[in-house]
Amino acid sequence: MTYNTQREKLILPEYGRTIQEMVDICMSIEDRAQRQQCAESIIAIMVTMNPSVRQQPDYEQKLWDQLAILSNYKLDIDYPYEVLKAEEIAERPKPLKYPMQRIRYRHYGHLTEAFMKELKEMPEGEDRERLTSMMANFMKRSLYNWNRDAMDERKVAADLSSYTDGQAALSEDFHFASVSNGHLPGSNASKKKRKR
Repeated sequence: MTYNTQREKLILPEYGRTIQEMVDICMSIEDRAQRQQCAESIIAIMVTMNPSVRQQPDYEQKLWDQLAILSNYKLDIDYPYEVLKAEEIAERPKPLKYPMQRIRYRHYGHLTEAFMKELKEMPEGEDRERLTSMMANFMKRSLYNWNRDAMDERKVAADLSSYTDGQAALSEDFHFASVSNGHLPGSNASKKKRKR
């Protein structure tokens, strides 16, 4: 009995040994027209094996590329598309440049900092007070998620004031919302838990 571990390693394991054997047989066909017909049949079988491939853009191009890979680029046929070379496929992509931005308090994140700049420039009034209280509760939840032991409402109030250079501050009668269960009161998640 021969085990798969003792057999030759598959080039593209997702297609299995049967497709690999078909490609090997196709390469051994001497008549070019028959070899072409055999290659087209293999492509049709590859689509049948994985019908979701049709939803991908340029799926036919990819299938012909994969057929060339399965044959180690030795299958001599008329490809309907220009096949990618082995060097192009093996080429590693260039590393992405990540936006490196200085964030004063990392646990609040960059968007909170950007929002605080907007809040700082808002004219005084009811809207600004409402947004200030919403941001304070959001900052409390962010700090709670970051490090529950370090969660302190006085720290959140001080950070909010620091972010806005004292322009936006919490009113004396302001009460922070509870985040002990991870949800602010009034949110859908906290209402669902109460109903059960």
